[in-house]
Amino acid sequence: MVWRDQVVDFVKEIVKEPTVLVGNSLGGFTALVAATGLPDLVNGVALLNSAGQFGDGKRESETSEETALQKFLLKPLKEVFQRVVLGFLFWQAKQPARVLSVLKSVYINSSNVDDYLVESITRPAQDPNAGEVYYRLMTRFMMNQSKYTLDAVLSELSCPLLLLWGDLDPWVGPAKANRIKEFYPKTTLVNLQAGHCPHDETPELVNKALLDWLTTLTPEVTLQTV
Repeated sequence: MVWRDQVVDFVKEIVKEPTVLVGNSLGGFTALVAATGLPDLVNGVALLNSAGQFGDGKRESETSEETALQKFLLKPLKEVFQRVVLGFLFWQAKQPARVLSVLKSVYINSSNVDDYLVESITRPAQDPNAGEVYYRLMTRFMMNQSKYTLDAVLSELSCPLLLLWGDLDPWVGPAKANRIKEFYPKTTLVNLQAGHCPHDETPELVNKALLDWLTTLTPEVTLQTV
């Protein structure tokens, strides 16, 4: 939600004109959530293999009062355990060899996975606060999918939506794109033979599809990148 607020403030204070938000993976979900807070400034959203899950319609939110045992003993112990486990997972995940292995699994064309790409991920992971960001992301967002769901966000969206989807993505395949299109009528879907980052694997196809879609938006959006 901090990333959402940053995008919203940037559009309001810097862009200051109707715009289109484009995002990949978790950045796609960030763009989607930001767009719901900018109905007068966002003319469209384009998602490339976006993160986010649909909610479970059968599940009802359950709220119960915490007992003293849960509040003062079990909850702190759970947090300590989570920090230890997630701290180790983060340390393991940010190792260059691990990053390289993961990238090769989600890129269909592994020739795009070079030292520059690996370093672009490992460098910010060395920040002193990176571990805390990872911990908060995993505990407050990923484990709270009932609150931040695609259906909840899409229900608040009003602008056209473009899906540029790498169908060979092992993480978020074409089934999710099809479900988004079924749920949100203003969706245009373009399927691509690419993995999780189609803009990096098939940039010519992505750019053409994006430009073609932009010409259909009204009012017309200035084609410039900030």
